[in-house]
Amino acid sequence: MTWETVIGLEIHSQLKTKSKIFSGASTSFGSKANTQACAVDLGFPGVLPVLNQEAVKMALRFGLSVNATINKNSIFARKNYFYPDLPKGYQISQFEIPIVGNGAIDITLDSGENKMVGITRAHLEEDAGKSIHDLYDDYTAIDLNRAGTPLLEIVSEPDMSSAQEAVAYAKKIHSLVQYIDICDGNMQEGSFRCDANVSVRKKGDKLGTRAELKNINSFKFLEKAINLEVDRQIDILEEGGSVIQETRLYDSIKNETRSMRSKEEANDYRYFPDPDLLPVAISDELLIEIKKELPELPTEKKLRFVEKLELSSYDAEVLTSQKEVADYFEIMINQEVDAKLSANWVMGELSAALNKNQLEISDSPISANELSKLLSRITDNTISGKIAKDVFKLMWDGNGTVDEIIEKQGLKQVTDSSAIESIIDDVIANNPDQVQQYKDGNSKLLGFFVGQVMKASQGKANPKQVNEILNEKLS
Repeated sequence: MTWETVIGLEIHSQLKTKSKIFSGASTSFGSKANTQACAVDLGFPGVLPVLNQEAVKMALRFGLSVNATINKNSIFARKNYFYPDLPKGYQISQFEIPIVGNGAIDITLDSGENKMVGITRAHLEEDAGKSIHDLYDDYTAIDLNRAGTPLLEIVSEPDMSSAQEAVAYAKKIHSLVQYIDICDGNMQEGSFRCDANVSVRKKGDKLGTRAELKNINSFKFLEKAINLEVDRQIDILEEGGSVIQETRLYDSIKNETRSMRSKEEANDYRYFPDPDLLPVAISDELLIEIKKELPELPTEKKLRFVEKLELSSYDAEVLTSQKEVADYFEIMINQEVDAKLSANWVMGELSAALNKNQLEISDSPISANELSKLLSRITDNTISGKIAKDVFKLMWDGNGTVDEIIEKQGLKQVTDSSAIESIIDDVIANNPDQVQQYKDGNSKLLGFFVGQVMKASQGKANPKQVNEILNEKLS
């Protein structure tokens, strides 16, 4: 039996405002528990919320960047439910008229194909506090610092049909909110987290019953959780059972999903307009101003890298997937280093070193300017590409600048034709059998002679000159 998977994502993106969405309390991360929640955040009697204008502007930046409909008059509602970390007993959110309506975003699949994923809406809301279950044996601790932090909840259409597509979409949104500077994207700190609505159906049937996977803060976990949930639902249906609509939690330690509660519907929350907040009115002038301020977006940057720098679509996709990587690469090519050579080193040697040491590119011990100088020493024939990798390792370990290392280690490339010719003469003289085999038609032996020359020169001979002189001598 053929099953189809249907996936929609709800992404909670924490906005980079300095203060909370309805109060002046700080949003900085890592402060002592319960020191950043004021009376407004906790809903004390007599207090009134005041909307943070910067949060509205950030929501509009997102809406314009995905070509969404902007609702020029939107309203806030109270979403009523009780959790220990929601002391007011309701969350201020948007329901019927969100600030951002229908939009779309283009994702690149593993096959290289592009797919359009619809965005249903993006609405502003406040975050709840945080329940901490592993601090005490018999109690749950509550930290309310996060209460009132501004969130933009981005809701997709159920347009994704595999965990891989869902991850590609989440990564694209993650990249976008960083490009437009509305969210730091830090998943470990909870600044960017996903809920996944997953259902399965027989090919061509109506939509199946969905389960919601809650608060996933890792792309790897998102893929694992969806695949587990798909397998679970198919097993239930193939055994003649029914999938229950519910909210489930992904346990990364046990690598399983488990039920939290039955899934609420909108009427369960008893939404009603918040009487303390006026409707939000957006002017045409504000939209024009924000549109002018939008930076070059990832899709536009990728297109420029392909058309202007003549990079492959794959290279351009990798280099633009993270803003910090794209910024690093652009600093390099601004130093007039070849774009393709720069791309190869950023995606190759640098990426491998960062992954090995579990570092982000912003923490790289080799700056973009330093790496571009290393590549310029390849292009001006000071060192070979092979020697450059040794210099890179020494730079990474803090052994000096490019030129200091080359000078100190005596790594300058040999470009003196007479010196290279002398080494080649010795190699030819010492390998008469291979010379004869080459002359008899075994052209593959050229690589052997190149290797012997490079070995004799300790890797310093210019490879291009070595090949030219060898071809001349052997022919």
